[in-house]
Amino acid sequence: MTTRKTTTTARKPRAKKCPDCKGTGETAVTVRVGSARKPRETADRQAALCLTCFGTGTPTD
Repeated sequence: MTTRKTTTTARKPRAKKCPDCKGTGETAVTVRVGSARKPRETADRQAALCLTCFGTGTPTD
């Protein structure tokens, strides 16, 4: 009998997700209203670009 040949394929490592946005590329920021002396936070949220990954979802080095 001949020996069986096995082939192995190299797998690409998974890209790590950004810890701040969890891989989505966006973060939510609380909206503040009022004057500079007495700002109030509202219940509304605004989407903002993640500064750690710049919207890609993977952290930069």
